[in-house]
Formats: sequence, C-alpha cells, structure tokens
Amino acid sequence: MQRRSLVKTYPTIACCGIDCGLCPTYYTKGPSKCPGCCGLDFFKKHPSCSIITCCVKNNKFETCAQCSEFPCTKLNQWDVYDSFVCHRVSLYNLNLIKEKGIEEFINQQNKRTKSLKTMLEDFNEGRSKSFYCIASALLPIENLEESISKSKAQIKDEGIDLKDLEAKSKILKSLLNQYANKQNLELKLRKK
Repeated sequence: MQRRSLVKTYPTIACCGIDCGLCPTYYTKGPSKCPGCCGLDFFKKHPSCSIITCCVKNNKFETCAQCSEFPCTKLNQWDVYDSFVCHRVSLYNLNLIKEKGIEEFINQQNKRTKSLKTMLEDFNEGRSKSFYCIASALLPIENLEESISKSKAQIKDEGIDLKDLEAKSKILKSLLNQYANKQNLELKLRKK
C-alpha cells in the first residue's frame, strides 16, 4: 500500500508557501501531473529540495510557518521571482498560516481552488490554465467569484454559445485583468 504523503496532511500548500493547489501542473492530466508538495508519488516525479528536507523530513512540519526560525535564509528572496508557478504570495501564505493556522489557510485556499476549477472547466479554451492559476493565487477571492459571476451574466446577456470557450475565456480574462489593474497586479509570471 502506498502512503498518501511523506508527512504532510495538506499537499496543496508547499512547505515554502507555494500554492500547489493553484499550480498548472496540479491540474495537468497524465503522467506529468504533480500531486502537490509531498503528495502521493511526489518523490517519484520530483527530487527533494532543501526546504522539504528541513521542514518535512527533519522537523515533521507541514509548512515552514511552524518553525521557530521562520523566516530563515532558505526563504530569502523566495517570493521575488516565479518558476512555472507563482511564488509572489509564498511568504504571505506562510505568514497567514503562522498567524491564523493551517486550517484557516486551507479554508481560504479551498475557495480559491473552487473558483479555479470553475475557470478551468467552463472558461479554458486550452491556452489559459496558467493565467487562471496566477489569477487564483493573486486576486482576492471576492474578485475571482465576481469575475466568474459577471462573465456568466455577460455570456447570457450577449447570447454567446456556452460551447464557445474562446469567447467565454476572453470575457473572463478581461474581467480578471480589470481587477488586477485596479490593484497594480500583473497576471503573469515574473522570470529572472
């Protein structure tokens, strides 16, 4: 029998604060699908990292927020640049977990995940998964929910065919970008 994870109860939040449950590879179909941080078969797909070694293997923590040395040098500049997933809110996530607890964070993340799943299932024309993941990580939950609601209303008002994912995606992305612009956010990954 395989273990669900090494130690972590919540693989949708990485030790380092990355929102694994809001990552494009978490929603990939097929063998490249990521199970989340220390999730089922994680170590068959990913090499371990020094953060997982310290946090999970050595200290049996769920996230770095539980550590008395948080934030340590391993997390210096962690949220400055992105990889294939948004790092921008990693330290914010860990501070929220430290302040309010992992369960409160997971409750909020579940709301984001619900919105993301709606975007992916109802508005993804095949080229917007990363954009929707970034928006789900960065925008307030209310903005995500309002964007979906307003998109559905506009689609209905304009008589757009529900199978026209291109048109539906364009409407939703426009609304998400409007909310992002009001907050001086750019909904794209920041690369070195």
